[in-house]
Amino acid sequence: MAIQPPPNASVNADFALRAGRYIQQSTGYRAFIPTPLPPDPPLVFDGELITLLSDADRNLARLDAIAAQLPNPDLFVAMYVKQEAVLSSQIEGTQSTLEDVLAFEVDHATLRTPSDVAEVVNYVRAMNYGLDRLATLPLSLRLVREIHKELMQGVRGQEKSPGEFRLSQNWIGGVSPSKAAFVPPPAHELMGALGAFEQFLHSHTNDIPVLVRCALAHAQFETIHPFLDGNGRVGRLLITFMLVEAKALSLPLLYLSIFLKANRSEYYDRLMAVRFKGDWEGWVKFFLRGVSDTAQLATDTAREIIKMRETYRNEFHRVPHALKLLETLYSQPYVDIKQAAAIMECAFLPPTASSPTW
Repeated sequence: MAIQPPPNASVNADFALRAGRYIQQSTGYRAFIPTPLPPDPPLVFDGELITLLSDADRNLARLDAIAAQLPNPDLFVAMYVKQEAVLSSQIEGTQSTLEDVLAFEVDHATLRTPSDVAEVVNYVRAMNYGLDRLATLPLSLRLVREIHKELMQGVRGQEKSPGEFRLSQNWIGGVSPSKAAFVPPPAHELMGALGAFEQFLHSHTNDIPVLVRCALAHAQFETIHPFLDGNGRVGRLLITFMLVEAKALSLPLLYLSIFLKANRSEYYDRLMAVRFKGDWEGWVKFFLRGVSDTAQLATDTAREIIKMRETYRNEFHRVPHALKLLETLYSQPYVDIKQAAAIMECAFLPPTASSPTW
């Protein structure tokens, strides 16, 4: 039996079932069964949405253009992946910082929260794994499962079937499905919802712009919630993978976690408004603002890196040892005195390595 959203939810009757329907389960709670994408009735591209889409496309193009000017774009991408890993994991409650991760990678310093760092390192590995696999495997349920396995191995949640879609009910908020803020599809409905989701990923014949497709897919994935743990992180990884597969960016430089973390309450509210009210437009507008802001921030960062590199190169061009250290720091920003001495090929003595006179 299909039932309406909770009584305290403000519902537009014409759009209440646009995103899905609530189905009473035999054990007493109600689970949400999403309607396949794209939305029906179709998205309303009003003036605000068109303007936001135009701004996001323009800022994305600027980011793509500035990336071509980077001295070593692969290193820039690698550092951005690490930052995204930190921020996306922080949304899920970890406390690790970018400095923790860089220290961990060079086996430097004793960390107070090694399990948190391991989760972030897994995220980096899952991102890189997915980007490599896209060269030979289209974005699909198989790839999603592989990414999840990389993400969850050896960390918190590893006992919750890494790489496997759930066989039991999960929920968001509360201590049980009957007390939850939201209950995704039950296990017996899961593969039907995922099959329709995969079909949408592959249906490139429609006229939906790629950024809007990313917005719809992310929200739908979070609504389906196909894993027992790690759904938020996988869902955010999907955004980048979709942009790369669609060749919307030549380099994977757009990561929304910094925007979603700063606007966490609205992020969750917009997703719930899709489920309770069918408000796809509100969610897409929020998502496009995130793309525009994040792309602009990444562009500004890239410009500052280019400017900073040229400034220091001009200052150090007469000191080859210092220039060598400077170039190394762009690929390995966390070094100790011994490593600095080795890079500059000088003796490990305080006046030489730790207290340079250049």
